[in-house]
Amino acid sequence: MPCMIRFMLTRFAAGFAIGCTVGLVICQQAFPATGAVENYLVHGLFIYFFASTIGMGYLATALLLEE
Repeated sequence: MPCMIRFMLTRFAAGFAIGCTVGLVICQQAFPATGAVENYLVHGLFIYFFASTIGMGYLATALLLEE
């Protein structure tokens, strides 16, 4: 695997993991779980969108600072 692709995948995956953890914590505090299917969908989408945003930001920052 070329170095640039490996660099991008590892940085995005690391940022996604950080965002997923933070999104899960925020989601548990902001949206109390009542057991309805809609709430699981809201939790999943919130965590995914939060994690993908943080992942792209982490990747962009890593690309900016890499020399």
